[in-house]
Amino acid sequence: MSSIATHSYHVLVRELRPMVRDPFSLIFSLVQPLVFLGLFTPLLIGQSGGSTAETLQWFVPGVLVMIVLFGTGAVGSNLQYDLMTGAHERTLVAPVSRSSLLVGRALKEVVPITVQSLVIVAVAFPFGFRADPVGLAAGLVLLAVFGIGLGALSYSLGLATKEHEWLFWGVQQLLIFPLLILSGMLLPLEDGPAWMRVVAAVNPVSHVVTAERVLLAGDLAALEVLWGALAAVAVAGVGLVVGVRTMRRD
Repeated sequence: MSSIATHSYHVLVRELRPMVRDPFSLIFSLVQPLVFLGLFTPLLIGQSGGSTAETLQWFVPGVLVMIVLFGTGAVGSNLQYDLMTGAHERTLVAPVSRSSLLVGRALKEVVPITVQSLVIVAVAFPFGFRADPVGLAAGLVLLAVFGIGLGALSYSLGLATKEHEWLFWGVQQLLIFPLLILSGMLLPLEDGPAWMRVVAAVNPVSHVVTAERVLLAGDLAALEVLWGALAAVAVAGVGLVVGVRTMRRD
C-alpha cells in the first residue's frame, strides 16, 4: 500500500471517529430529505395522477442524490471550523501528506451517504417503492463516487474562503440550488422551457439523477447509466484535483 493510501486511510479513520461517537448529527441530517419526501410526493401525485408507488419510483432516486448534494456540499464548513479552532493547523504538522488529508476527508463522506440512502429506501418501502438489489448497490457506488468529488470541492471552497463563513455559505447556496432545480430532481423538466432542458443536458447532477432512476428500476445496461457514471467520475476527478492543489497551497 502506498504512503498516500496509508495516510488517507488513517485520516479516514480519524474523521469517522466523531461520527461513531455522536451519530445524532448523522440522524439529524435526514430531516431535510424526509421533509422533501413527505411534502413533494403528494404534490407530484396530484400533478401526474399516478399512484404513490409509481411516484416514489421516480422521486426517491432524486432524493438520494439530494442527500449527496446537500450533505457533501456543506462539509467545507467543518473544515472552516477546524481552521478557526486551530485543529487544521495541527493536522498539517502531522506526518501525513496534504493530499492524504483531502482524500481521507473526501472518502469519509461515503459512510453517511450509504447510511442515509438506505434509511430513505427503507422509509419508502412500505409505501410501494421497490429497488432492484443489484441496481441499488450500483447506485450507492455511483453516489459514493459523486459524493467524493462534491466533498472535495466543498473542502476546497472552505479553504479558499478561510474564516469568512458567510462567503462559503453564499457561494455554496448560489451553486447548490440551481444544480438541484435544473437536474429534474424535484420536478420533471420535460414541460419546462427549452433553455432549462439545455442546461439540464450539461448539468452533471441531471445525469446522475437519471442514472439512479434507471439503476434502481433494475436496468443496469441502459445508456443513461454510462452517462451518469461518466458524470460522477468527472466530478470526482475535478474535485480531487482541485482539492489536492488547494490543500498543497494552504
